[in-house]
Amino acid sequence: MNLSWIVGAIALAVVIAWYVSYGAARLDRLHTRVEGALSVLDAQLVRRAEATLELANCGALDAASALILAGAATDSLEADTTDQRSREAIESDLTQALELALGEEALLRLRQDEAVGAPVLQRVATANQRVELARRFLNDAVTDVRRVRRKPGVRLLRLAGHAELPQTFEIDDELPMLVRGA
Repeated sequence: MNLSWIVGAIALAVVIAWYVSYGAARLDRLHTRVEGALSVLDAQLVRRAEATLELANCGALDAASALILAGAATDSLEADTTDQRSREAIESDLTQALELALGEEALLRLRQDEAVGAPVLQRVATANQRVELARRFLNDAVTDVRRVRRKPGVRLLRLAGHAELPQTFEIDDELPMLVRGA
């Protein structure tokens, strides 16, 4: 009888050790996924800002629109990547600047300029779509981490250690006017 209790206790200890090890490894992989997605998003935001700066300097826009775009793109490139809330506001401002500068008349003029305007506009549209995708991937990864960290076993055993709870990246990145005909 004592032997069966010992074997049962050892089996239970092995199962608990496996659960803890598996949970910690899974949580570590999820945090790594968030870090990778954040790096990709950061790169895509830089590409969008560079494409916007190129659009502002291409000479196909009026001076006021070019100045608005150049200012917003420069702010985006110089943004502090460690302050997420500030970065979100700056990136949303860049989207609003694009919406403001690219009215119907400006879009028509850029699309007709096949030598300069249309290719640059296409780069901005592509960069913006990549930002949307990268942000979705990041937010999905953050949601997965939060879901796992809410589990009672993970909280009780403190499997997340001292890692900060990741935050979603919420910006206005939808530019429907670029999708139509860009």
